Amino acid sequence: MRIRGILRGAALIGICGVALPVRPQFQPPSPDELKMTADPKAPGADAVILEYREADNDRLLTEDIYTRLKVLTDKGKEAATVELPYWKGASSVDDIRGRTIHPDGTIVPLTGKPEDLLSEKVNKLNIKRKVFTLPAVDVGSVLEYSYQLRFNDMLFVSRGEEWRVQQPYFVHKAHYEYAPYAPYGGIGVAWWPHLPSGAALNSPGGGVFTLDIADVPAAPDEEWMPPLNSFLYRVRFYYSLKAETTAQYWMDEGKKWSDIVDKFVAPSGALRDAVNRIVAPGDSELDKAQKLYTAVEALDNTDYSRAKTESERRALHIKDIKHAEDTWKQKSGNSFEIAYLYLAMLRTAGLKAYALQVVDRMYEVFDPSYFNWDQLNVALVVLSSGGKETILDPGEKLCPFGQLSWRHAEVRGIRQGPDGVSLTTTPPENFADNMTTYNANLTLDAKGAMTGSFTIVMNGQEALYWRQVALVNDADELETEYEKQLQATVPEGVDVHVDHFVGMDQPDGSLIAIVNANGMVGTAMGKRLLLPGYFFETRGDVPFVNEQRRLEPVDMHFASRINENVTYHFPAGYTVEGAPADARVSWPGHAILVTKSTAAQEQIAIAYSMVRAFDLAEPGEYQDLRGFYQQVATTNQQQIVLSSAETGKGS
Repeated sequence: MRIRGILRGAALIGICGVALPVRPQFQPPSPDELKMTADPKAPGADAVILEYREADNDRLLTEDIYTRLKVLTDKGKEAATVELPYWKGASSVDDIRGRTIHPDGTIVPLTGKPEDLLSEKVNKLNIKRKVFTLPAVDVGSVLEYSYQLRFNDMLFVSRGEEWRVQQPYFVHKAHYEYAPYAPYGGIGVAWWPHLPSGAALNSPGGGVFTLDIADVPAAPDEEWMPPLNSFLYRVRFYYSLKAETTAQYWMDEGKKWSDIVDKFVAPSGALRDAVNRIVAPGDSELDKAQKLYTAVEALDNTDYSRAKTESERRALHIKDIKHAEDTWKQKSGNSFEIAYLYLAMLRTAGLKAYALQVVDRMYEVFDPSYFNWDQLNVALVVLSSGGKETILDPGEKLCPFGQLSWRHAEVRGIRQGPDGVSLTTTPPENFADNMTTYNANLTLDAKGAMTGSFTIVMNGQEALYWRQVALVNDADELETEYEKQLQATVPEGVDVHVDHFVGMDQPDGSLIAIVNANGMVGTAMGKRLLLPGYFFETRGDVPFVNEQRRLEPVDMHFASRINENVTYHFPAGYTVEGAPADARVSWPGHAILVTKSTAAQEQIAIAYSMVRAFDLAEPGEYQDLRGFYQQVATTNQQQIVLSSAETGKGS
């Protein structure tokens, strides 16, 4: 099943018919399905898929889906709400049918019109979703539904098909079939299978591919997983001129791409004039690169702004971009166009620079055995200066010069170079570049009520995230969203309110949040006052502690450093009876936590510093990783105990 992407190339031609099985019909559940209360093949499962059928036909521009599912727990009732994504204006969801079958055999049909909601906007097209909820669902119900997805533009089907064989629930049996276009002009259908042992793709004739599979485990649901697309069982079909080897395919396609890029970024008079206005003859190569970076980052990046209507484009004289100078003249472009404009300006300024395309780590891991250039959906620029290379991310709005978005770090792709094109990997993030520091001054009364303020200084990925949030939200929405995230880290009973931000529009500097806080932070017990030892760690949200084993790699996005400096000011007459012990917890070579408390008259200062120098970990490293975080969780549970002078005399 798929939401097909937007092709940059032309659609294939030549539709021919083929007889496929009729659309699946609803069927009576078996007595065993009705009385099932648990599934020995999926212990503890909230629901299981009894049968799944998918028929995809590029010749008829249709996709037919049928699902029969058993609800086993209250949580499993969530499966009754079904979301069907589609491209508005290029596809539609038709003939939605559904019903709920109770364990006694009673049938409740789906009635009413599904809700039609907007999910997101991509370029000029809206991704929408039809949402419906099957009625009267109880534990033990069998849910059954089917629908058809129709496409009205061959550009959306000519990209091929993807069967997502591994689903959120255990699948007892599934049948897939795919009818691609007939080969045309030397272009044929290729496929990339990632299937469990024993499962095999079949082509019974007529150019139709099928797969019958049983007992497919549910998709893993673990903390901090890499993108699901990188390891789930699935089959991809795509249209391609097949290469004999992996190396040959990527080198051939890379050379074509490199030629296209070089033509797009070729010097022009308009670019020379622009570059001469931005840089000075006496500037160093690095100064030139930074000035040009600032100039292109200031342009309207349409991947982060509202898409303009056709009438607005005409009024602003915005045309399709065919050369890098068009992006500069129109002062706008998408991430690709802005990145390659920067490449063009570097070369125009006489600097050595190369194009690099990589996969977005949020969604995928690059697989060179999958012969599809569309994997490489991010454009970066390699600057060669002073004997070293720096990878830059000008298409990422508000990304500081010299840094990458974590989504573009430690990922594979293909690049230009002095000796031609080659596969490469971008460098990982450095924890020192991604530092967040919390400074809090909190004043307490004898009952544990608190007033105070925080200064939160963000650099690197955290700052980039919130600056990009600010691009699509007004000031009130931004503050509300930030408060919501911060509220989840402070003790229960404490309310936080953002006063203002500093440096929101200055990507090369720190982003600072000024926050006011008040509420009950302490617990009074006689003449003692109990306080959380680590103010921002009291919620116990430490990853991996409850996850005993690991099937998939860990991806924590980027290495980072967190510093917390909290000073409690307490009432006269109180002294520190107990405080968190100074601690040093480490996973050698990977992470370290250092804590220290310093008591003085009517105050105690708590310092907490966590350095995580890794972002990726393999399952074989998991027990060491988990052991570290278990020690962190134990450390975080410590408290501060204050006692009044009267307690000391009478206890």
